[in-house]
Amino acid sequence: MVTEIVDASADLAIAPGVLWDLLTDPRNYARVFPGIGACDVHEIVDGRPVWRMRIGGSDTEIHILDVRVIADRAAGTLELQCTERRSFAAVALSGSADRTRATITCVAPDRVHPLMPSLPNAAAAEWISFGLHRLVDLVRGAPTSMVLNGEDSTVRTQAGVAMQILSTGVLRSIRPDRMYKQINGLATYGFTLAGGYAAMAGHTPKRIAVVDDRGASSFGDIHARSGRLATALAEQGIGAGDVVGLLARSHLEMIEIVTAVAKLGADLIFLTTWLPAQRIASLAESHRMAAIFADPELAPLTAYVPPDVMRFSTFSDPARPDQIGVEELIAAGRGDVGKPDHPGRQILLTAGTSGPAKVAVRPQPRGFSSIAALLSRLPFVMNETMLIAASLSHSWGLAAMHISLPLRAQVVLLDRFDAAECLRLIAEHRVRTLIVVPIMVERILDLPASVRARYDLSSLEVVTCGGAPLSEATVLRFTEIFGEILYTIYGSTEVSLGAIAEPADLRVSPTTAGSPPLGAKFAVLDHDSRLLPVGAIGRVFVGHHLLTEGYIDAPPPEEVDGMIDTGDVGYVDAVGRLFVVARAEELIVCDGQTVYPRPVEEALAHLPQISESAVVGGPDRESGQRLSAFIVARPGYVIDADAIRDYIRVRLGRAWVPRDVVVIDALPRNASGNILKRVLTQQPVRR
Repeated sequence: MVTEIVDASADLAIAPGVLWDLLTDPRNYARVFPGIGACDVHEIVDGRPVWRMRIGGSDTEIHILDVRVIADRAAGTLELQCTERRSFAAVALSGSADRTRATITCVAPDRVHPLMPSLPNAAAAEWISFGLHRLVDLVRGAPTSMVLNGEDSTVRTQAGVAMQILSTGVLRSIRPDRMYKQINGLATYGFTLAGGYAAMAGHTPKRIAVVDDRGASSFGDIHARSGRLATALAEQGIGAGDVVGLLARSHLEMIEIVTAVAKLGADLIFLTTWLPAQRIASLAESHRMAAIFADPELAPLTAYVPPDVMRFSTFSDPARPDQIGVEELIAAGRGDVGKPDHPGRQILLTAGTSGPAKVAVRPQPRGFSSIAALLSRLPFVMNETMLIAASLSHSWGLAAMHISLPLRAQVVLLDRFDAAECLRLIAEHRVRTLIVVPIMVERILDLPASVRARYDLSSLEVVTCGGAPLSEATVLRFTEIFGEILYTIYGSTEVSLGAIAEPADLRVSPTTAGSPPLGAKFAVLDHDSRLLPVGAIGRVFVGHHLLTEGYIDAPPPEEVDGMIDTGDVGYVDAVGRLFVVARAEELIVCDGQTVYPRPVEEALAHLPQISESAVVGGPDRESGQRLSAFIVARPGYVIDADAIRDYIRVRLGRAWVPRDVVVIDALPRNASGNILKRVLTQQPVRR
């Protein structure tokens, strides 16, 4: 049992002044000391900073501490006072130019961290020493920021995949005839939607697979209908090596088209609803599309597509009897296209939040590795009901659709997101797992409590959010209302899946991107592609078996040691969790200090008068560059720009204060809800 007073000391190969600077920067505590999930300046009292610390473990209670900081650089002393719990830590530094003796005395540590009462003094002292040596590593550049889930061995990784698949029940003993049909479906079409539906049609053909607002369809129905659709397209001359465009919202016909194109071995480009007509025409021409499918309401966006591209409608439109729809094609389809000569490719567009959207080619899964990776950190179960609200035209929604098949999940689709309708569907279908993007989480939280209370959400056990980071304020509010059921996915069109944060991660560190799934790794590298130490901010690289095959219209991302550059900047903490602080192109230098928007956005998210915000960088005559904050106010609130600046100055420092505070009606977003910061940078600033 830890005693009332714990003493610790360490001799460190670092100059006292350098260690002093590190210990007086609150951000370093969460980066190098396990069990400290966050540490930021909360306020200034009598000229002294008060830090707010989030302390606890993945399976313990969380303590929120306000710590008064009394620092004397000349004397080399630092006191961290938690008066509310009658506890404090005193630090004294002494030494020479390149070595420091650090002496630490902790009073009543058992009142601070929930694990302390059960630990001996030696363990508490070792925890302090561990953090101090991580600070030394930070200065000396120790290459410690790579995190790998699994063995760095193909054989051992595959063994881990097999164990994950068997333990989840994806593969299990069944009747030999059904097993043959499953394996034959995968052997014919591979690990595509076509292979998945063929396999499930062999296993449980009558089980409902997909429900949308116009009805339901079984695994057997989708397999049969997509087969007839494939033969109809083959009769139109479409086959392996051809390119088909798809401009549609999430519905059954969209899934049938994706599945049919895969059965042909043709390539499919997922066009997004926020693309302008000229861009769609350019893609059709540059990729030499053989055909394009579009929802009737989106058909005007295909107006400039070259006339030699065959046009089909996803479903019949009475106003356009000349357009052939999916139903007409299926009715005309006869026979079987057989096994394609080679698997087709799925081509997706990147989000285009900070620049023009790129065209990325996703590799074809060659086994159960991608399924096992998700299942290693997400508690999906067999035969569950899953509502995919995220668009199937984007990487996260499409990935969820793929994972639903080996789970034999019943998928409920929502073609247009409405928060109340989403909750209604959860209640009606007893949905267990919800697949969303951040804007959807925020819209659900924005519903009045009285509206949320109308729906029985007791079946909901897992909410997985991907596509962009969630703010700390959103994570904490969601958890308070719905409990610890939130999982966040870090990935992109290029890297697919880089990290997953489970509820245990988010309760300690609400801003973390999480840890790598099975078979994946990530690392933080400097500009010379060298591995950085834990806690150091640098370029985030991700490696696994489903990395993009490259861009069609741009140079490929940089690759190092089997990992590719994500375009993000972040750091790894002492327990191996990833934190993303910005897109690389968002970093700006203001008065000689490198700053980035996300900490400002995180701080603004805690203010009750702000509904949402986006912070961007731009040129400035005085400081070289400056930050501008675009803010959407909550109804009934007035934004005081000077008060906003004062708040940020206290929380983050002068360099982070936005020079411009602009109130706008809504932030520009793409179809997935990602904020288009490139649009904001093009707007004239109105102070």
